[in-house]
Amino acid sequence: MKKILLLLTIIFLFIINKSTSQQTITDLDKLSWLQGNWKRTNAKAGRSGSEHWEKISAKEWKGTGITMKGIDTSVVEKMRLTLKDDGLYFVADVPGNNGSVFFKVTQLDEKGFTCENPVHDFPKKIEYSITGKLLKATISGNGKSIDYLFEKQ
Repeated sequence: MKKILLLLTIIFLFIINKSTSQQTITDLDKLSWLQGNWKRTNAKAGRSGSEHWEKISAKEWKGTGITMKGIDTSVVEKMRLTLKDDGLYFVADVPGNNGSVFFKVTQLDEKGFTCENPVHDFPKKIEYSITGKLLKATISGNGKSIDYLFEKQ
């Protein structure tokens, strides 16, 4: 009897895990609005910025953020939205970090997503939201918040 109960528990957990993965893949498809080129509209004087996002597979989106100071590139950020075994992650690879930083997506719908990494120094939370052709990305943590506003190109 114990073996049957153990087998049923394993099958149940496998089914739940598969349905969660499928739901996450379906949720990732909700991000079609993110694809394309975005120009920053609230950069400081003398600076500009952009983001480019593209779907590279059913389980991954790739993003590149560029900040310019005049005609010189000052920051290049590599980003990904990737599906792993236990969920969907926003992965940031920025200068100054020792490797990629993973933020688990905690909320996602057709109008945006939120991801968090409470042990990272800053940011601890990243939020993206879409309204028409306007994109808002907010990074926050430790009582500080910075908004990045973009327009679809």
